[in-house]
Amino acid sequence: MDMGERRVIAGVSGSPGSLAALRRAAVEARDTDAELIAVLAWEPPGGELAHRGALFPLADAELRKYAALRLLSTLGTAFGTAGPGVSWQGLIVRGTPGRALVETADRPDDILVVGTACGSSLRRALFPSVARYCLAHAACPVLAVPPSPLRGELAEVRRRIRLGLPLDARELTEGGG
Repeated sequence: MDMGERRVIAGVSGSPGSLAALRRAAVEARDTDAELIAVLAWEPPGGELAHRGALFPLADAELRKYAALRLLSTLGTAFGTAGPGVSWQGLIVRGTPGRALVETADRPDDILVVGTACGSSLRRALFPSVARYCLAHAACPVLAVPPSPLRGELAEVRRRIRLGLPLDARELTEGGG
């Protein structure tokens, strides 16, 4: 199978979940001799309707430039200067993340890799899950990468700091305490 035929598509936003998905997608691409495609979906601030009705909307070229910088920054955060270690390309798509990913991963032999987020019921109501959208609509296999178990520990540390509770650094190390 040629490298150009098999693709692993990863949703990229810069969130911890998308970083985990991007790293996992690189592993999948390496394991399956596929090309990694990192997709960053973008919309104008406030959405398409607000953008069309704005008195002085930002130029699409400027918005694409910011999206490209965000994509490159996220790739740098995920892989450093060494890069992902596989053939890859970045893709910037105007639209909602779920739809952009499903439309990009349009081949049956693609693998779509997305991060999952855990959050409150209110957050889920306000911001529909990209992973759920992809699982429901994709024409290819979808790999949903769960959040790191460290996320819960970090949330607990933040809670303790916010409440002014004592924090013992030994609690942060494996086997501490």
